[in-house]
Amino acid sequence: MVTVSTLLGVAVDGLAFGVFLALLGVGITLVFGLGEVLNLAIGAFAVLTVLVATVVVNAGQGLVVASVVALVTVTAFGLVVDRTLLSLVYRSEGEERILLGIFTTLGLTVLLDGVLINFFPSRYTLPLNVGTVSFGGAILTGSSLAVITIGVVVLAALFAFLRGTFLGKATRTVFQDERGARLVGVNPRKIRTLIFVLSAAVAGLGGLVFAVGSAVSVASGFQFTTFALIISIVGGVRSLVGAVAAGVLLGLVNQFANFFVGSYIATIILFTAAIVVLLVRPEAIS
Repeated sequence: MVTVSTLLGVAVDGLAFGVFLALLGVGITLVFGLGEVLNLAIGAFAVLTVLVATVVVNAGQGLVVASVVALVTVTAFGLVVDRTLLSLVYRSEGEERILLGIFTTLGLTVLLDGVLINFFPSRYTLPLNVGTVSFGGAILTGSSLAVITIGVVVLAALFAFLRGTFLGKATRTVFQDERGARLVGVNPRKIRTLIFVLSAAVAGLGGLVFAVGSAVSVASGFQFTTFALIISIVGGVRSLVGAVAAGVLLGLVNQFANFFVGSYIATIILFTAAIVVLLVRPEAIS
C-alpha cells in the first residue's frame, strides 16, 4: 500500500533529480541563448567534474575539497575550450554558427570520451554520508535534501548575479540586443567567455549532485547532454526560468514514474511528457 509518507519521500527524490536536470538545462541554455552555440559537450563537462572529484577523494581528501578542485578544473577547461575551439565558431554567424558549434562540441565530446574511457573504465559515485531525515512519518533521503539545498542556493545566486550585478546586466543586454550592447561599450565576446565558463561550472555541479546518489561513467555524458537538450527545449530554449521549471517538473515526473512502473518505462514517460509539453505549448521552441 502506497502511503502519503512514501509519496513524500518520492517527491523529495524527484525534486533532487529535478535540480540536477535544471542545472544541466541552465548550463546549455546560457550558452545557446547568449552565443547561439549548442554545447553538446555539456554532459562531458559534468562527467569530467565527477571523475576529477573521484580522483581527489581517492587521494584521501574530503568531498568538499574534491568538489572545489573538480569545479576549478572544469572551469579552467571550459576557459581553454572557449578561447580555442569556440573562437573559431564565433567567427561565423546565424545558422552557420549553430551548425559549426554542434559539430565542434560533438567532436570534443567524442575526443573526451575516447580519452577518459581508458583511464576511468568503471562507474563512480561520490561519498555523501548524511543518512536519512524523518519528517512527518516519512523517511527522507539526506543526500536528496542536500542536493535540493545546494541547487536552490546556486540557482538563486546565478539569478542574483544576472539581475543585480553589472556583469549580469551586461550579459542580459547581449542576450537581448548584441548590437545595442556594443554601442554602450559592452564586449560580447568577453561576456560569452564568462558565460561559457560559468555554464561549465554549473554543468559540473550538476554532475556532482547526480553522483552523490547514482553511479556515473564516461558514457553517462551522452545521457546528460540528452537531458540538457530536453530541459532547454521544453523550457523555451532561451529562458533560464523556463529551464529551471522544466527541470523540476520533469524530475518529478521521472521519479514518480520510476517508483510506480520502473526505470525503463520511466524514461519513456519522461520523453513523452516532454513531447506533450511541446504539443500543448509549441511556442516553447520559438
